[in-house]
Amino acid sequence: MKLIGSCFAIALLCASAAAAQEDPAPGGPQIAEATDLGEVVVTARRAGAPLWTVERADSTVILVGSIEGVPRDHPWRPEALEAATARSQRILYPMAARASAADVLRLIWRIRSVARLPSGRTVADYVPPDLLARLERLKAGERSDRWKTESLVGLSLDLLRDAGRERRARGAPAVVREAARRGRIPGEPVGLVRGDELVDNLITLPPETYLPCLNAAVAAAEAGPAAAWRRIDDWTGLRVPEVLANPLDQALNLCWPSGDPDIAPVVRARWAEAVREALGQPGVTLAVAPLRILAEPGGILDQLEAEGLDPSGPAWRMDQR
Repeated sequence: MKLIGSCFAIALLCASAAAAQEDPAPGGPQIAEATDLGEVVVTARRAGAPLWTVERADSTVILVGSIEGVPRDHPWRPEALEAATARSQRILYPMAARASAADVLRLIWRIRSVARLPSGRTVADYVPPDLLARLERLKAGERSDRWKTESLVGLSLDLLRDAGRERRARGAPAVVREAARRGRIPGEPVGLVRGDELVDNLITLPPETYLPCLNAAVAAAEAGPAAAWRRIDDWTGLRVPEVLANPLDQALNLCWPSGDPDIAPVVRARWAEAVREALGQPGVTLAVAPLRILAEPGGILDQLEAEGLDPSGPAWRMDQR
C-alpha cells in the first residue's frame, strides 16, 4: 500500500536526519577566514534565492529563505549562495529530527493507526460536505474507494504528492551544506526534534486535528502542478509574498510534520532565539531557515524590523513594494 510505504519512508527519514545534519568538515570544525563584508552583501542580493542581511555592531547574519521541493534540474543559480557560504564563519541549518530505531519500529508496529481511520469510520465522518465533494472530484479517477478510510494525515500527504511536491530535490540547505563542506566551515542545526515526539503526535492526535491540513492539501491538489512550478519560479524570482500565498506552500506549512500543532511553535521560537544569538556574535553567520518562518506576518523579519534593525533584501510584505 502506497501510504504505508510513505509513512515508512518518513520514519526512515527521521532516523537518518541527524546524521545528515552533522558538521561535514573532516578533521573537525575550522573557522573560515573572514572576507570583505561588502562582497557578502552584494552576493546575497543577486542570489537566486531570497536572502536578507541583518547587521548589529560587528555581527552580520545572512538569512536564507529556504523552501521544500526545489527540483534538482531547476536553474536557480546556486553559485551566488555558494559564494555567500564561503564568506561566512558559521552556518545555522534547519531543525533536525532525531529518531531511534525504537521510534521507527514503534511507527511500523502502529502503522494501521497511522494509515487508516478508526474501524468503522470514513472521511465523511470528519469533513464537512463541501470538502468531501471536492475530495470526491479529485479522487474520481481512483480504482477503488479505499481513500475514504485513509487517515486524514495520510490522505493529505497523498494529495500533496499529486499536487506536484518534488521529492528528489536540491534546495538551499543542500547547496549550503556542500559549500560548507568544501570550505570546512562549521555548522549545526538550530535544534533537534525528538523522533518519539513526532511519532507520538502522529499516532495519538485525533483525526480532526489534521482537518486544516487536509483542506489546504485539497486546495493545492486543485491548483495542480502548474501552481507548484509557479511557487518555485516565484522563489527564484525573489517574489516572497507570492510564494507564501501559493496553495502548495500554505499546505506544506499546515501539514505534518511542519504543521505539527505541538512542534511548529517550538521550531519558530527556536529560530527567533538562534537569530538573536547570532547577532550577538562577531563575524558573519549564514542561517538557512524556512522562508515562511522568516517572512510570514509576525515572523523573524517582522520581529527584527520591530526591534529597529533593517533587514536588507527582497520585499517580504506586499506593503513594501
